[in-house]
Amino acid sequence: MMPYGFSEQGLAVQESVRRFMDELVYPNEERYDRELQEIGEDGYPPVLDKLKAAALERGLWNLFLPHLSADDPGTPLSNLDYAPVSEQLGRVGFASEALNCNAPDTGNMEILHHYGSPAVKERWLAPLLAGEIRSAFSMTEPDVASSDATNISLSIRRDGDHYVLNGRKWFSSGARADRCKVLVVMGVTDPDAPPHRRHSMVVVPKDAPGVSLGLDPHVFGFTERGGHPEVVYQNVRVPLDNLLGDEGGGFAIAQARLGPGRIHHCMRTIGVAERALELMVVRSLERSTFGTSLAHKGQIQDWIAESRIAIDMAREYVLSAAHQMDTIGNKAAATAIAGIKVAVPNMALQVIDRAIQVHGAAGVTQFFPLASAYAHVRTLRLADGPDEVHKMTIARREIRKHHPGFHTRPSAVAPQPPP
Repeated sequence: MMPYGFSEQGLAVQESVRRFMDELVYPNEERYDRELQEIGEDGYPPVLDKLKAAALERGLWNLFLPHLSADDPGTPLSNLDYAPVSEQLGRVGFASEALNCNAPDTGNMEILHHYGSPAVKERWLAPLLAGEIRSAFSMTEPDVASSDATNISLSIRRDGDHYVLNGRKWFSSGARADRCKVLVVMGVTDPDAPPHRRHSMVVVPKDAPGVSLGLDPHVFGFTERGGHPEVVYQNVRVPLDNLLGDEGGGFAIAQARLGPGRIHHCMRTIGVAERALELMVVRSLERSTFGTSLAHKGQIQDWIAESRIAIDMAREYVLSAAHQMDTIGNKAAATAIAGIKVAVPNMALQVIDRAIQVHGAAGVTQFFPLASAYAHVRTLRLADGPDEVHKMTIARREIRKHHPGFHTRPSAVAPQPPP
């Protein structure tokens, strides 16, 4: 039995979200897809306004932000209480947006809330919290290995009462969307500072002179609403007031943002895996081969059982990480956060792959959500840090339990373990 439990508020919100999904989200999946096809991948399906209005009316709004002040809208939840909510929302791609709990806006709103100036909060945070606009996070660069954030090279140069930005980013997810109005950008403000103090973050309006969109990468051939475009910054000027936090604090802010972002990804991904398992079971009952239904085949039963076991284990891992974040803080919970970021996407990929196999040729088509889900979840082994970096973090912490002086970068003299 887990040594923690959901609050009464959390249980009530979970039930309200479950009803919201059953009554409004699932019945509108086809409408959303139809409207998106009609208006194009960068547009805004009108059905979202209907869903947002219903979510606001039911008090299901901005549930992701645990530390809103009393003056802010929303009913904040702890990470533990939010986990099952986010899992339910993950079952349908647009559900999170209906409750204004969608990435990358969630992470951007958190850092604007904690690090933005009053002017930034008024101009950008308020409409984001109201669900009126979208945002993008502009960190990854095409010319460097961005898994090591100290490699990021976009220049943010101070010039009088402005910062001037020059450089290229890509995989700024959602930046092509019509409703995306603001970019959170990480770049170098002091190239001579120590590696973890060189970078800062600034807020840049998408329509600022010098901002343009370039390449539009597709993910396994799929396009997503708003895309993952290249963003080019050419002599872009923004006021000094657009700085988030302090100069040189960009790396620390990125870590503060990505911790909660990683656990949100994992929560939603468990929802994806649950839906894939459901589709697998239903398909196995509907189709027959060699005289019996697929559900009667020992191999299929093994896949169903293994999937249930894997999903339940992953969920407990995520709930444990969420509880640690609530009780000992994100920094102390870093090993658990890194662990779930590796474990959950890999688990979901295996479940989705089994579901595809049970569906046969249909599983890899656009007529079922499995191929798209696989492509999306596969990106999570890279987004917010690749598996290998998270494993390095975990390994380093384990090794330091026995050798506190151990460093991942080998020095001229190899470190000697303690006697």
